[in-house]
Amino acid sequence: MSIPFPSGTRLVGPILGLLAVLLWRVREAKGPVSIKKIVIPPLGMATGMSMFVLPAFRIPWLWALGAVLIGALLLAYPLLRTTRLERDGEAIMMRRSNAFFAVLLGLFAIRFAARGYLDTILSGQQTAALAYLLAFGMIVRWRSQMFLEYRALTSTLALPSA
Repeated sequence: MSIPFPSGTRLVGPILGLLAVLLWRVREAKGPVSIKKIVIPPLGMATGMSMFVLPAFRIPWLWALGAVLIGALLLAYPLLRTTRLERDGEAIMMRRSNAFFAVLLGLFAIRFAARGYLDTILSGQQTAALAYLLAFGMIVRWRSQMFLEYRALTSTLALPSA
């Protein structure tokens, strides 16, 4: 059973979350990228899987798989297209794309609209579980691609001269 919130209050949390992500992204793009900075966010996010210990958050396996795949295949795509790593001397830097913020706003809008619909047929906890799995699939694919790009930029293999 979910607790009813006054209408304006339901919007405050997601907007604060969006602002936090935007500020984090600006701060993250200012410093050099490292393996730790690429790998730690998805590992930290993985701790959220503990929510499934509670029966209220459990959803059918097929829904879970679908949510992860939608996140990894559809929602990660804009992030993959707007994130590039570049070598700057000895450092690897994340090139900031102006489109990235538009992508985040679009993803926020999709999530918020879907949440409004899903809340009518699922419990709040199940909706949260689906949103988490969408985001997890998206983050894992995005960070995996960043990891591969980072490794390619830091590779010390010398190519033979022709």
